[in-house]
Amino acid sequence: MSQNIDALARANVRALTPYQSARRLGGNGDVWLNANEFPLPVPFELSQQTLNRYPECQPKRVIERYAAYAGLTPEQVLVSRGADEGIELLMRAFCEPGEDAILFCPPTYGMYSVSAETIGIEYRTVPARDNWQLNLPAIAAQLDGVKVVYLCSPNNPTGNLINPDDIRTLLNMTAGKALLVADEAYIEFCPQATLAGWLKDYPHLVILRTLSKAFALAGLRCGFTLANKPVIDLLMKVIAPYPLATPVADVAGQALSEEGIVLMREHVRELNANRAWLLEQLPQLAVVQQVFPSETNYILARFSDSPKVFKTLWDQGIILRDQNKNPGLEGCLRISIGTRTECERLIAALQALSVEQA
Repeated sequence: MSQNIDALARANVRALTPYQSARRLGGNGDVWLNANEFPLPVPFELSQQTLNRYPECQPKRVIERYAAYAGLTPEQVLVSRGADEGIELLMRAFCEPGEDAILFCPPTYGMYSVSAETIGIEYRTVPARDNWQLNLPAIAAQLDGVKVVYLCSPNNPTGNLINPDDIRTLLNMTAGKALLVADEAYIEFCPQATLAGWLKDYPHLVILRTLSKAFALAGLRCGFTLANKPVIDLLMKVIAPYPLATPVADVAGQALSEEGIVLMREHVRELNANRAWLLEQLPQLAVVQQVFPSETNYILARFSDSPKVFKTLWDQGIILRDQNKNPGLEGCLRISIGTRTECERLIAALQALSVEQA
């Protein structure tokens, strides 16, 4: 009998290239500007002493507080292990492996394809236009057999918002045929752009959210799916029995209190100010070819020699995210917004490289 364990695995898993998270890529830095995290810890402490009991599947306090924060009803909210679980739950509930497909528009978040490959669902890509907006005619030509369309706005890694008129057009194109999933992981940095208010008009609209970014709780792994009740009811059929650990629900409830939301908005103001400063400084550097506008807690920039810039900073403990393998992002590095001190250290390192280049 064969002892080759790989031969026992599903063929699509054997062929799968896993998502390369920032932590998986490693590095020995002290200025971490590669994972779009908040740069400082937040002051929440565990208060629940009930670890001997299983947690609620959907913790009431967390659901009610997030619904109030999002301007929705509790029946429109599902909480999960990060927004990543929400991405996968939608495929599991709505896509038949080997029959249905999903669609997304690169360059964008890498987990859409990884989740589809893991489950065994076809994924189709329609590259964004040069300005990273939707190519609606090309999407229309690919929609036959598509059950879920993923749309990241603001988009990771480019930082831009998708034109709302184009989103409405796409919602009309997919009505009765597919779900349109708006990934709003970074929406706290541009709250005026949320689609949450559109749920009342579009039964097939779904929104993904997270506490990882503006709420500064990336280590908590807590995300939300916002949708109308029929969608939530279907997702509840496929979610794990206890998706949220008791300590996670405990801290999430604190983060979504009035005081927690005030703290989050202070974080946003701080990061937006640091982003504005970086957007002024980066274009002045000789090694920087182009800096793209951003509505998020990161900036995408194109460099004249991005491998050299990336490695030089890496060796100095300043860790950025290389985007060269993403379509249309040759020469690009993504820079998470850190503290002002971290941003100043980044600029000083890039200035030294610019002097060498000159």
